[in-house]
Amino acid sequence: MDMASDKVVETVIVGNYVEMETEGKPEDVKTKLSKFFWHGGSVYDAWFSCASNQVAQVLLTLPYSFSQLGMLSGILFQLFYGLMGSWTAYLISVLYVEYRTRKEREKVDFRNHVIQWFEVLDGLLGKHWRNVGLAFNCTFLLFGSVIQLIACASNIYYINDNLDKRTWTYIFGACCATTVFIPSFRNYRIWSFLGLIMTTYTAWYLTIASILHGQIEGVTHSGPTKLVLYFTGATNILYTFGGHAVTVEIMHAMWKPQKFKAIYLLATLYVLTLTLPSAAAVYWAFGDMLLNHSNAFALLPRSPSRDMAVILMLIHQFITFGFACTPLYFVWEKAIGCHECKSLCKRAAARLPVVIPIWFLAIVFPFFGPINSTVGSLLVSFTVYIIPALAHIFTFKSAAARENAVEQPPKYVGRWVGTYTMNVFVVVWVLVVGFGFGGWASMINFIHQIDTFGLFTKCYQCPPPPLPPHGVLNATAPPPLHHHAYPTPRPHSP
Repeated sequence: MDMASDKVVETVIVGNYVEMETEGKPEDVKTKLSKFFWHGGSVYDAWFSCASNQVAQVLLTLPYSFSQLGMLSGILFQLFYGLMGSWTAYLISVLYVEYRTRKEREKVDFRNHVIQWFEVLDGLLGKHWRNVGLAFNCTFLLFGSVIQLIACASNIYYINDNLDKRTWTYIFGACCATTVFIPSFRNYRIWSFLGLIMTTYTAWYLTIASILHGQIEGVTHSGPTKLVLYFTGATNILYTFGGHAVTVEIMHAMWKPQKFKAIYLLATLYVLTLTLPSAAAVYWAFGDMLLNHSNAFALLPRSPSRDMAVILMLIHQFITFGFACTPLYFVWEKAIGCHECKSLCKRAAARLPVVIPIWFLAIVFPFFGPINSTVGSLLVSFTVYIIPALAHIFTFKSAAARENAVEQPPKYVGRWVGTYTMNVFVVVWVLVVGFGFGGWASMINFIHQIDTFGLFTKCYQCPPPPLPPHGVLNATAPPPLHHHAYPTPRPHSP
């Protein structure tokens, strides 16, 4: 009994450094304002961070996934992967608390150190797990940041098409580089709050605008038609609910990380109220047209409401870029030895080299939509589904480890037997369906985009330029750009 109570006491003290340091100190107006906008570590901050980070530009590609999957499969996959993502986020949170409690029993001080997922794997399972976790996590977050940049260029084009998408990528790459000045997730308080308002507005704009627009003439809903498209759509949804690669960093930013357990599930439930109505409404209105338009903004008529949604998504993508890139900044700081440096300017300067490869990759692969599925199948599948489930199995494989676990599995999942069964199911399902079939389908689709548009394409899926008057073609005019993901025959005009 005494051991159990000691364990509870030890668990409760996890993450209270800042509260202990500031307790009893008088606060002036500047400190209070700074705390309100800048220093967030509450349960609510964590919820806003999770919900805001989970759905960003992917909101615009989910109708495209519905056209590949069909309405019923689209809805079922969202619910299924939403629950599976919440389960593996819970596993990550359990492993984090286990690692941190063990280390703090050894009197390790994390006051100026941000714990990351690869360190949790290292502390619990050794260096080989650390290396695998680090490789997958960094590659996923790198491409997650790349996708945000591509999305910025894709969206702004629908407001201002005077510049091509590649030029917009250059511009937004420079803008997103300013995230080097945000020290940690604790400082995203106001951004997380605003980000969630922005995605909420965009989701309901897509829903209401599609319903008011009504179905286009001769609309067809033929999905699913091809296995390649079916599994490409499914892995985009796998990617949607795989935003918990930053769970450890968000938990570390909390005053009391052990309260994180249900936060990701609550965030997912809210996100489903945005993703399900918007994807279903856009697919209902436009049907198979979405197969050739991976960005939902492309089909809705221009209006002040649409322009507002585009602008809000642009700001949100800047925030999500920061979310994806901040863990990479931490890894880089630790690699070059300046992670515990107190000077914000020195740390910001040290972080800049991280942005350059992201900028370059966004220009090489501007395939908004197909790149989500490819990253989902090859990286998300391992980073946030397979590795956490296996890590949980191996960390608690001995009876002693299970008995001394800081966090015991809840009754409603069947304690350790139920947890083990669910973990094995996650590993097998994601390995076969997500990585196997999903990887095959998304790579075929991705290679098709390269064959159709080429690398470094200036304007991916842009409409062809208008023909000159009277149908007289200039012999020197360049051929119109194709914008079909899968070329379909055009009806001949009478």
